[in-house]
Amino acid sequence: MNLLESRLHYPLGDTLPQPATTIEVAPGVRWIRMPLPFVLDHINLWLLRDNIEGVEGWTVVDCGIGRDEVKALWQQIFDTQLEGLPVLRVICTHMHPDHVGLADWICKHWGVPLFMSMTDYMTAKHWSSHTNGAGTGGATAVAHFASHGLRDQEALAQLGARSTYYSGLVPSVPESYIRMLDGDIIRIGDHNWQTIVGYGHAPEHMALFCQDLKVLISGDMLLPRISTNISVFDIEPMSNPLPLYLRSIASFNPLPEDTLILPSHGKPFTGLHERVNQQQEHHRDRLAEVLEACATPQSTHDILPVLFKRKLDLHQTTFAMGEATAHLHALYYDGKLSRTVGEDGIIRFTCV
Repeated sequence: MNLLESRLHYPLGDTLPQPATTIEVAPGVRWIRMPLPFVLDHINLWLLRDNIEGVEGWTVVDCGIGRDEVKALWQQIFDTQLEGLPVLRVICTHMHPDHVGLADWICKHWGVPLFMSMTDYMTAKHWSSHTNGAGTGGATAVAHFASHGLRDQEALAQLGARSTYYSGLVPSVPESYIRMLDGDIIRIGDHNWQTIVGYGHAPEHMALFCQDLKVLISGDMLLPRISTNISVFDIEPMSNPLPLYLRSIASFNPLPEDTLILPSHGKPFTGLHERVNQQQEHHRDRLAEVLEACATPQSTHDILPVLFKRKLDLHQTTFAMGEATAHLHALYYDGKLSRTVGEDGIIRFTCV
């Protein structure tokens, strides 16, 4: 446990749900842990005890990726963990594959609706039927990353071959949905849950807060051990997501300090205000490092060793490139860096 993490508290200690089992973390709130085929090898999903128009059952929050082994684990949960009750609805915090990948399958299995923000629903709908990469592979991603200094031909070839990366993990999205907006109150069982919008990580991420239980389902907006990925990708190449993210997490500060945070990765924890401050300070420090490095012209690829000290695989490199560009763009839009395109077609940033 690092110094920052030691300032947080894990009420359940090192306890984790075993495959196809659940752990109750608050009254009527159960924790599921599903595998991911990446270095970040798991996602946390949630079951909320529900009652809709007199029908007892469960709300599912986030779904895992579209893989047969995850479907099989879900089937075991349906058979053994629901007390013989049905799933009544599905909520997805945002459109990333580990959250929405099996939403359509679960919704069809139970004949229930999907709740989601419009921006993330539409993005997921588009990307799941898109074959040009949708941000993480394909020809447009290759051109985008190459323009930011990634010129390793093997890496670019692998990126080009990932044109169905998103659709491979999200094979389909429900044909209709129920829109969630910031500040909505959703009655789930005996409790009201308020939606809290977040930007920067996903187009329109929705966290869920229950005042009665003092529980925040934070999705990917607030994680205990790792920093939320904030990236610039080819689909919005001039975006400036980092300030959006920092403003978004500040919106959690009015919540009670003893709120139990249920993150999508890592373990449930308390220490909300501490973690928000840690993330704010982390990005301030990284911005200062990037600004110092840009005393001479730097591409995104040049900045990678400034921000990431460890060896990166291809999957990690795409997110690292996206995140490094996000820091460069934050400084560029703040007027601290200039941006030029060299004769080699590479974009470089320099201190003003």
